[in-house]
Amino acid sequence: MKKRKAVFLDRDGTIVVDAHFLSSPDQLKLLPNAAKGIRLFKENGYLVIVVTNQSGIARGFFDEGRLILIHKKLISMLKDEGAMIDDIYYCPHLTEGIIEQYKLDCDCRKPKPKMFLDAAKQHNIDLKQSLMIGNSEVDMLAGKNAGCKCVLIEGANQNDKHVFSTAGVAYIVKDLLDAARLFAV
Repeated sequence: MKKRKAVFLDRDGTIVVDAHFLSSPDQLKLLPNAAKGIRLFKENGYLVIVVTNQSGIARGFFDEGRLILIHKKLISMLKDEGAMIDDIYYCPHLTEGIIEQYKLDCDCRKPKPKMFLDAAKQHNIDLKQSLMIGNSEVDMLAGKNAGCKCVLIEGANQNDKHVFSTAGVAYIVKDLLDAARLFAV
């Protein structure tokens, strides 16, 4: 069976407005052009996979049940705009967390590549033909560690405490639609 190409998307600041530790479905707001970008990727044969660190769970801000509700609403909001995502992977862990079961040094927290590797195995994805699109250094490192081409959403440095090197970043774009247009065939 031929391996498939995928676009891995960070959630906060890439698909939805980054609402620092988003903990309720009511806080979800799609970024302009996010649904259009996802639609264009799908039209061009990409699987769309969300990979997101959710340390708010380990910090005790919300639980996995709440995260599942958030993701159900996200899927519904995108569907209302004609866009579809194929799967969502998340890491609830943080070594400095306060919820004991999530207080660990895992292999899935970006920049580690386990979410990508799990998705590749589950969905028959060729990581070398795939993209990671996000708005942070952690996203870019995760994509690089997984063997994907990395695409940085412009203005990403505004959320980081420091300016990071864009070495290893293949493209810098203004939003998901801009990224999708680069890779439309």
